[in-house]
Amino acid sequence: MSVLTASARFRSNICSKVPDSLSDLLSCRDKNILFVGIGNVLKKDDGAGVYISRNILNRGNISSLTVEVSIENYIGKINSLDPDILVLVDCVDTGAAPGTSRLIPVDSVQDLTFNTHNISLKRISEFFRMPVYILGMQPEKLGFGENISYIVRTEADKIINLINSQEETYGN
Repeated sequence: MSVLTASARFRSNICSKVPDSLSDLLSCRDKNILFVGIGNVLKKDDGAGVYISRNILNRGNISSLTVEVSIENYIGKINSLDPDILVLVDCVDTGAAPGTSRLIPVDSVQDLTFNTHNISLKRISEFFRMPVYILGMQPEKLGFGENISYIVRTEADKIINLINSQEETYGN
């Protein structure tokens, strides 16, 4: 019989159900998590997913891949990497305040195609063999330009720091 600490039992319970937050997801240290950055870097806040994925430190159970606007071209690569959990990082209009981020199970997302994507994230998730989540950020500005708005970049930096510090704390 194995003996688990209270924190290990807590993590085990979280990892066996849908995580409520990015922190909960990151506590699943026995799962390989791939963060995929999606977005158009020429449309202001739509580039936030790309910004996040480019700044994640790949180590331990955490890795990242930047696909920009063509995730459909990376289906084979993502499946060959075979992560336990796939997190698509993108701007998503949830009606929340700009800069708000949410971890959303892909099954709870409407099947919509946004003007910067050729196929909806829900539809694309059907091609993956692992559980898929969307780390969605509410954009403030989507016009043409390369600069992410201050409020979205501030939240993106918090996400990057959370992901990178979690791995430093619990590294494999």
